[in-house]
Formats: sequence, C-alpha cells, structure tokens
Amino acid sequence: MQSKGNISSLLIRLKFSAMMALDGIGSNLLRTFLTVLGISIGVAAVVSLMGIGEGARKSIVSQFESLGENVIVIKSNAENITFDAKEAEEIPSRVTGIQYTTPVVYTQDTPIRWRRDESKMNIVGVNEQYPQIKDHKVLSGNFFTSLHVKQRSPVVVLGYNVANNLLNGRSPVGQTLKIDGINYRIVGVLAEKGKDKGDGIDDKIVIPYTSALKIANTKDILEIWAKSNSSDDAELAMVQLGRIYQRKVGIGSNIRPGNGQEEEGMEPDMPMEEPMPEEPSPEVPGGKENVFEKGEEPLTITSLNNLVKEADQANRIMTVLLGGIAAVSLLVGGIGIMNIMLVAVTERTGEIGVRRALGAKKEDLLIQFLLEAVYVSIIGCVVGIILGAWAVTIVSKYGLSAIVSFESIRIAVFVALSSGLLFGVYPAINASNLPPVEALKRQ
Repeated sequence: MQSKGNISSLLIRLKFSAMMALDGIGSNLLRTFLTVLGISIGVAAVVSLMGIGEGARKSIVSQFESLGENVIVIKSNAENITFDAKEAEEIPSRVTGIQYTTPVVYTQDTPIRWRRDESKMNIVGVNEQYPQIKDHKVLSGNFFTSLHVKQRSPVVVLGYNVANNLLNGRSPVGQTLKIDGINYRIVGVLAEKGKDKGDGIDDKIVIPYTSALKIANTKDILEIWAKSNSSDDAELAMVQLGRIYQRKVGIGSNIRPGNGQEEEGMEPDMPMEEPMPEEPSPEVPGGKENVFEKGEEPLTITSLNNLVKEADQANRIMTVLLGGIAAVSLLVGGIGIMNIMLVAVTERTGEIGVRRALGAKKEDLLIQFLLEAVYVSIIGCVVGIILGAWAVTIVSKYGLSAIVSFESIRIAVFVALSSGLLFGVYPAINASNLPPVEALKRQ
C-alpha cells in the first residue's frame, strides 16, 4: 500500500510540475515566441537544406540509372583506335557475364524532314539489342530487327518527345520521315525516360548503326555498349575487358575493374586487328596523334554501376555538409533557450522560494524548468518542420529537385530536443538549488 501511495504521489507531483511549466511559458508570450523562433529557424534550415541535398542526390542517381543497369561503356578517345561490328558481336562469347552488346554511332545535327517541316536532330545508331541493354521499353510499334541492321534498312524508332511532337500525341508508326534526304519508315516509339534522363534519348531518334555509318560517311565505330547479367558479372567483365583491350591500346588504359585483381580462368584475349598505317604527319612522328600529351586516355572502359555509386556517395556527403551547416543554427537556438531560461529563473526567484517553502523538492523544480525547455523545443520543432516543408515546396516549384526526407526531420528533431534538454539543464539546476530563504529575500 505504501508503494502505491508513493507512486500516486510521484504522479501528482509530475502532473503539477508539468502544469507549472506550461504556465511558465505562457506567462511571458514574447519571451517564449523569441525562443521558439530560434529553434524553428534552425529546424526549418535543416529540413530544407537537407531536403535540397537529398533531392539533388536522387535526381543525379536517377539520371545515371536511366542509362541502364549493369551497362559497360567501351569508348575510344583517339582516332587511331577504332572498333568494328564483328568485334562487338564477339564480346559475349569472349567475356564472362556479358549478355548483350551493340556498336554505337552518333550523328550530330542531321537534316530531318517531316512533311513540310525541316529540322536538325541528333541520331543514335545501334543494333537490335538496344532495348535490352538500356532497359528501354517500346511504347508503340516495334524495335527494328537484326535483319534491318544487316540490310541497312531505312527504318527509325523515335524518342518519346520526338514522336509526341509529330502528330500531337498520336502514334506516328507507319509514317515516313526523311533523314538526310532518304525516306525512313517509322517502326516504333520508345517509352518516355523523363527530362534529363537516358542521355536525352526522348529528344533523339534511333536507327540501325549500319545506316548511321552511311549517314556519317565513315566506317569507324568509336563506342560499344555491353550489358552484364548482374553487378558482380559487370565487375568481372571489367577486368576481362581490361586485359583484352590493354594489348590493343599498347599500355594500360583508364579502366576501373572494381577489385583490381585479374580473375583466373579468363578467356583468351580477343584477336584485334592492327590499326591501318596512316600518312606521316609533320607535327607528330609516325602520323599518330599522341593523346597522352593532352592528358587523355586513348580508351576508357566504364561501368555505369560504379558511376551510380560514386554519384550517390558524393551527393550524400554534400547532404551531410548542408545538414551540418544548418545544425549550427539549432545550436544557436539552444543557446537562446539557455539564456531565456536563466532570465526566467532570475525573474521567478520569488515563485521558486514560495514553492520551496510550501514543500516543493529540488527534483520538482528541476523537472519543471526542464519541461519548460522541452515544451519550447517541441513547439519549435513542429513550427520548423512546417516551415521547412513549405520552403522545400517553394524550391521544387522553381525547378530544383528537393524532397522532404524523413531522415532530415529525424535529425532536426533529435538535435532540437537534445539542445533543449542540454541547455535547459543548467538553468534548471540553478533554480532547484536556490535556498528557500534566499529566494524569498529576492522577491
């Protein structure tokens, strides 16, 4: 019975202390408002800045992911290093884990004519495996086939925005589009990737790479895309491709194999055709451009998975830095709580003396003033979260990527409540340690 009475007495004292704390923050609304304002600004800064950083991170990562998962890009940066179609076709049989490959040919500002309208557009030349490599679905019609590629058929697949602009949203499949003076039949329309995603494929058109070579008036292929079955296979393929192309380049190339170790049981090196001899150049002995003098690598092999990881890590660091900068304002708000609470203790010494004289214990006063600090922090958190979310919404309307993340809210609330408790302890201890007689004298 005695223990139940002690618990009941403790609950009554806690309830009374909580009510006194509410009365304390309501007795001087201006002082409470200024304290809440400091915490609110700090919380709003953390939520909004971390929201902007997190939004930027997700936007950049999604842009890289839109280029395709487990994709490896083999790119020549020197005119004397080129690929051929047969070389690209042999990669899946030579490299473990590679499932699809395609040569890639780009043409810039190619003349396009649609009925009476003329324009210039960028073209991407690939083979029939493009949808599987880039994880890009066909929205309408079909993608061209291997037969189209072999026969250099004048067929075209349109990016989403291009197709949408031709017939105001209606499918243009079956219509004819003139490219570089030749009629091309539209066989399909690619699904939408989104703004700034998929390397802008929504605003481009796709044709067989054999036709693109003809438009570009060249036989040289400077880029190959390869698709692995998984991220682990992509890492292994990077190592094997590094060995294969190291001999072609002559020395080490800019390759990121992941673990940096060669795997046992690799397929033998792919036979490479030696570059055709060029006419001697008066500037460079032997007629070959020395790209190393420009600080460039002649050939790069890049895993898009690695680019996604690096972009994600870099932007996470930026988000943490933004949050850290914003957290400084929360620290200032916490110091403001301590200053206001110290003033409150000084102003309310008479009240403290009366309570002590009526039997209030040190613990009661300690809890009361701590609760006042916590109340102010909680109100500041709620107002700050609302302001921060509103700021993120405003930023998003002006085109920047920003989101209200649970992580930013959690961090802001934790720091705000922690600072409220931390900086409220000292004033609370001061209030609880005031002797009753001394407190009554100051009244």
